[in-house]
Amino acid sequence: MNVLQQIFTDYYEEIEYTLHPRKTEMENIDKMIHCGDPSFGGAMYGCPHCGNLKFVPFRCHSRFCPTCGNKYAMERTTSMSFKLVNVTHRHCVFTIDKSLREFFLKDRSLLDCLFHSANSVITRMFYKMNKSKNFTPGFIMVLHTFGRDLKWNPHIHCLVCEEAFDTKKNKMKNFSFISYEKLRKTWMYQVLDLLSKQKLKHFRYLKQRFYDELVNGFYVYAKKKEKDNDDNNVDDCVNYITRYTSRPPMAENRIIKYEDDKKMIRWWYNRHEDEKYIEVYESVENFINNLILHCPDENFKMVRYYGFYSNRNKKYMNFMK
Repeated sequence: MNVLQQIFTDYYEEIEYTLHPRKTEMENIDKMIHCGDPSFGGAMYGCPHCGNLKFVPFRCHSRFCPTCGNKYAMERTTSMSFKLVNVTHRHCVFTIDKSLREFFLKDRSLLDCLFHSANSVITRMFYKMNKSKNFTPGFIMVLHTFGRDLKWNPHIHCLVCEEAFDTKKNKMKNFSFISYEKLRKTWMYQVLDLLSKQKLKHFRYLKQRFYDELVNGFYVYAKKKEKDNDDNNVDDCVNYITRYTSRPPMAENRIIKYEDDKKMIRWWYNRHEDEKYIEVYESVENFINNLILHCPDENFKMVRYYGFYSNRNKKYMNFMK
């Protein structure tokens, strides 16, 4: 039993009756706790030559399990890497203001608005670069709902192909220039426009405040990496953005000590701004709540494909090989 299984087993009743988790959270917790438990069944393998038998217990296949999740994260990374065209890709990150995060926490269906907004921004950007021709971009988006400190922080990681497909001439054209100023302003406009249609309480005044104070728009990271930089490797980007789509938002090795008698836990993270080492000492209940907070709803798609990477435009991929 790993340390996360031990923590959730010890505090199972507190989770169910104190934290009042969502149905999908309890389902994933139940699966994770009993992952690898022989009493829940398994498969018996026998060698036809020596006759040795080996019993392998069934795994939980839960995205909340650090053991199973790590396996499926690697499989998803490999699958995505095979789909990518062998050209330069740009890693972009679309973020929102802190005061908006609470809306997405209360109503998780609003997370779709982030995907729709980022899709509109990128599609519009490629269209404005060349209006006379019908260029189809290709990009993949992944939703992360957490930061390194485990707090609720929904944002979109996007892997954008720097070449678009000309559907008339069946060839690729380079579009490596990105206007950061327009990207940030358009991103903020799209997000606020979609949220304003949801009739959220007091959102009208909040929207006007953003336009008055955030003249440069929401923060968007879209820096072009140098060719000699290891970070430019598209496989590294794919591994980074898919790392936590199928497993808990933190690795077990970040847990320093679990103090069961004091009901406290100590863990660490490197602050994103300056990579400073930070230790957190908090109650186990608060730690658990921060973890299960990021468990997505059932059937919610964390990874989405757009442009010539989408299933609808798969026919274009034959001309890119």
